[in-house]
Amino acid sequence: MTTICNALNTAATTLAARHDAAMLESEILLAYTLEKTRTWLYTWPERELTATQLTRFNALVERRLQGEPSAYITGEREFWSLPLEVTPDTLIPRPETELLIELALELIPQDAPCNIADLGTGSGAIALALASERPCSHVCAVDASADALAVAARNRARHALNNVTLCCGDWLDPLSEQTFQMIVSNPPYIREDDAHLDQGDLPFEPRSALVATDNGLDDIRRIIADSRARLVANGWLLIEHGYDQSIDVTQLFSQHGYHNVTAHRDLSGQPRVVSGQSPSTIK
Repeated sequence: MTTICNALNTAATTLAARHDAAMLESEILLAYTLEKTRTWLYTWPERELTATQLTRFNALVERRLQGEPSAYITGEREFWSLPLEVTPDTLIPRPETELLIELALELIPQDAPCNIADLGTGSGAIALALASERPCSHVCAVDASADALAVAARNRARHALNNVTLCCGDWLDPLSEQTFQMIVSNPPYIREDDAHLDQGDLPFEPRSALVATDNGLDDIRRIIADSRARLVANGWLLIEHGYDQSIDVTQLFSQHGYHNVTAHRDLSGQPRVVSGQSPSTIK
């Protein structure tokens, strides 16, 4: 019989050729197979798997070996300590996007109302993280994909975050004439010819949520331009961008009259987010 320890080691060896974090991937898939936590696996390393469990686990490892993201295999990914459902209709939330949450929380009052828009919400990761940390705030989460919004709706219900409203449409279009103290977005920003689109998990993720025309800047440019009229005086706009787009995005903020424009780096030192304030007088 195969023990948990043996199964993990065998799977990690198998996955190591394609994945840097092979042991982590193995732990995620085995925990999912056994309906246990990863901590439990190391509490009972000598526990033997049944033939059915081992067969199911090996099938999941093979799917991962073929490139399918573990988040889509298990249907879940944690973001900002919130377990979230993810499907091929949504991007997989990534740790580097938590910088956007950290920066936003520094600017959102803890005990006062704040109207926030999250553009391109996908699974709802950003909107739900902000709503969970700032219960006095209200977040309008927008996405053009009805399928993605269905996932976000299930995540909202799972965490009982009733201060989030879901809206289907293109960026700010469905939000009528509402104004906001803050707009946040992790929009598509990868170039159409970027080689990274054929690497890692990206081939399995929705292309419309990844790729933008005009060297990856088309959607960013539109959000920056349109948010001017939808932010209150001195309201904040925060946008995640690609590793090599910080200068371009910063210039776009400045060209559209934002002030206090700042570029921020993530924990790996890569430029990741630009923030700025709308003019103090809205014309």
